[in-house]
Amino acid sequence: MRIELGPNLSKLPLPATTRWPQGVWDHKAFSHGSMSVILFTPRGADYQTSHGQDELYVVIKGSGVLLVEGIRHAFLEGDVLFVPANKTHCFEQFSPDIVTWAIFWGPNGGEET
Repeated sequence: MRIELGPNLSKLPLPATTRWPQGVWDHKAFSHGSMSVILFTPRGADYQTSHGQDELYVVIKGSGVLLVEGIRHAFLEGDVLFVPANKTHCFEQFSPDIVTWAIFWGPNGGEET
């Protein structure tokens, strides 16, 4: 199966909400079992909170800093970023053209190491 960037990107932004005043910049592109693939392209600020599943970000375009539990991780286009389940995280100082795939999988609470 192929999940195309263009058609999913054209569905963004979704209307603004109280929590996401610049518009909602994520779209579920695919899901199967416990796994889901989300196109995430924050604009302005990143207001996300922790998630119950483990998460990978695949950076398609852009650069910035991913803050995970107070630790900053600089990233560039092409990088893959991992966030364990239930960890507070958000993007900071990200370029205005950022485009990522966010992939969630596994049980609530994350997989055991």
